[in-house]
Amino acid sequence: MTLPRWKIAGREAAVIGLGKSGVAAGRLLRREGMQVYASDSAAGPVTGAVAAELAALRESGADLQWGGHDLSRIARAAVCVVSPGVPPGVPPLAAARAAGVPVVSELDVGYAALPGVRFAVITGTNGKTTTTALIASLLQAAGLRSLAAGNIGQPLCQVALDGNPLEWIALEVSSFQLHDTYDLVPAVGAVTNLAPDHLDRYATLEEYYADKDLLYRNASTASRWVLNAADAEVQRRAAGRPGTMLQFAVQRPADAWYDRGQRQLMLGSAPLLSRDRLALLGDHNVANALCAALVARQAGAEVAGIAEGLAGFRALPHRLEPVREVNGVLWINDSKATNVASTLVAVEALERPFVLLLGGRHKGEPYTALGRAAGARCRGVIAFGEAGALVATDLAELVPVVQAGTDFGEVLRQARAMARPGDAVLLSPACSSYDMFRNYEDRGGQFRSAVEQF
Repeated sequence: MTLPRWKIAGREAAVIGLGKSGVAAGRLLRREGMQVYASDSAAGPVTGAVAAELAALRESGADLQWGGHDLSRIARAAVCVVSPGVPPGVPPLAAARAAGVPVVSELDVGYAALPGVRFAVITGTNGKTTTTALIASLLQAAGLRSLAAGNIGQPLCQVALDGNPLEWIALEVSSFQLHDTYDLVPAVGAVTNLAPDHLDRYATLEEYYADKDLLYRNASTASRWVLNAADAEVQRRAAGRPGTMLQFAVQRPADAWYDRGQRQLMLGSAPLLSRDRLALLGDHNVANALCAALVARQAGAEVAGIAEGLAGFRALPHRLEPVREVNGVLWINDSKATNVASTLVAVEALERPFVLLLGGRHKGEPYTALGRAAGARCRGVIAFGEAGALVATDLAELVPVVQAGTDFGEVLRQARAMARPGDAVLLSPACSSYDMFRNYEDRGGQFRSAVEQF
């Protein structure tokens, strides 16, 4: 492991947050000989997989605290490693910063342990996970030793612990992760798009976008950036950065683009793949595929292999995932859509009339844009969860709205009653899931299980 600037022999690392990323960071730091104090503010009993992961971390020699933090101990640490779900203003991070303790993300710890690996780093508001998974798939199809990691579900520290020889990592990074990531150097970086999000955590939209800009923190003339040509904010914020800029677009020619008249994905002037062979719904997924193709090409994949890799790719769970058609109604799981911009993309992707399931925990954005975009194609909206009343208020004059409370079974019963043969029922909530579910995967999983039993 290349020693980062903050590793000091004989000193302790404080790890804040004991989800997958925090546990993996703690174990990796212990493997590298650092003392580790790891803490989490969560209260209540720990069971199942979480308990097993914590036990493994404790057995490695780490000192764990569950249900609180020792602020004085954190203030004496050599470094404070923060998990991505931990807000920046919480007391343990404030204590570390007040004491001059460097605060770094789990990504920096994993990156230090993976010398020689090249990174394709993907950020943006929507489409990150699908694009990251596409890139990893295309690189693997090209014969490159590669995988997907980061915000896609596998912490980078866990990749380092596994010890598999790799040439490339397709790394999805959120704004939260970028906030405290200092050492990561993308060989290729990509920005899918930028739109308002996480306004429940950021005081202003500019703060959110500024964290996204940290993708360019270590930019150089050797850097290569793959950018959404149609997104003015992406273009504005990339302007003047060092490196080579490559563009993808679905409306006009670019380095990778969609020839709508010929229904053909293109790389420059060369055909790449017929749209009919890309088994993903919506123009946004065409854009994701074009972005992934450009990144893979920069990593050395051949055009023919990229085409075959795209043709074989299927929708990821919870991302415009067709679940089942029942009595002529197609049920679609888009539970990962936790902001208005993402749900707008899903609504625009549908060619059928549809019923929209919308709600959860409000994230600070109005829902009116969804009503305008849905228009006459929308049979109606089933509003649910904590945001249900606000959804109904915002959309009542634009589309029919039924409030279904916090009983998810009732939400689905109302949807079945409203949908007609030839329609789709779209779970694309535009809200976080934490009012009624453990996370968006739990929400999508309950939706899928119910539909499979219809």
